[in-house]
Amino acid sequence: MDDRHVDQQRRAEGDKVRREVLGSAYADNPKKDDPFYRHFMEFTVDHCWGNVWLRPGLELKTRSMLNIAMLASMARWHELAVHTRGALNNGCTEQEIAEILLQAGVYAGVPVASEAFRTCLPVIEAWRKEQG
Repeated sequence: MDDRHVDQQRRAEGDKVRREVLGSAYADNPKKDDPFYRHFMEFTVDHCWGNVWLRPGLELKTRSMLNIAMLASMARWHELAVHTRGALNNGCTEQEIAEILLQAGVYAGVPVASEAFRTCLPVIEAWRKEQG
């Protein structure tokens, strides 16, 4: 198998896991087809989703839990919301997410935990409605 085929296969597998984790509504965002934005999409699918997320060392749920902790600690609120949805899709419970945010609050500060809970709550509320 040549390198080009391996790259295409990795990108397809990365795209698939990205869609599974983040959901079709997020993955189908029209900006993914914009010629300018496509550079970033290819970068993240290749390096994040098609490489690290597909490694066998951790389950997707564990990767999501790590993302929640890191994104909260770094105060990356938009990405925290995106990955809260991903964590729920990967089987994390509301209780687990709350515990992760509290843990982040101990090490990154109470204001971080406060904003993280505010960021995650609307995502969790929407998730609850979707689940019935």
